[in-house]
Amino acid sequence: MELDQAYQENVNDLYRYLFSLSKDHFIAEDLVQEAFYRAYLHLEDYEISNIRAWLFKVAYHAFIDFKRKNKRLVIQEQMEERNSSKETPEKRLLEKEGFQLLLNDIHTLREQERHVLLLCDLHQLAYDEAAEILDMKINTLKSHLHRGRKKVMDRVKERKKADE
Repeated sequence: MELDQAYQENVNDLYRYLFSLSKDHFIAEDLVQEAFYRAYLHLEDYEISNIRAWLFKVAYHAFIDFKRKNKRLVIQEQMEERNSSKETPEKRLLEKEGFQLLLNDIHTLREQERHVLLLCDLHQLAYDEAAEILDMKINTLKSHLHRGRKKVMDRVKERKKADE
């Protein structure tokens, strides 16, 4: 597969993944470019059977490198605006707020649980792809996923109780 084609097919998913990790539009854009730059440099060196999973792995490592370089990262709460004629501004605001609350709940999890949840649930990668990206065994991934889901659901239930 050509890198141009891989870019067109995966750029939006990689952006959403990196945005969910960094919570910053500009950082996510920079990391997407960094991931594709690294892919350009190393694409010919590897025999890749699943380029989508490999690109997510490259993006994950780019995020980890960025995080190490910028330990004092300031996270801003910016969400991508979606323009739709069918949605009212109130509905968009509620969806945006709900998604932000969900992301905040996910970001309270331990790092491994957070990454597993984002890859498997938000970006719908297969378990084996996510395990390869995070460099862990599938059973370990499944237990992190189960614990992460349970913790997020408990937080959502607590918030729902508090709202009533």
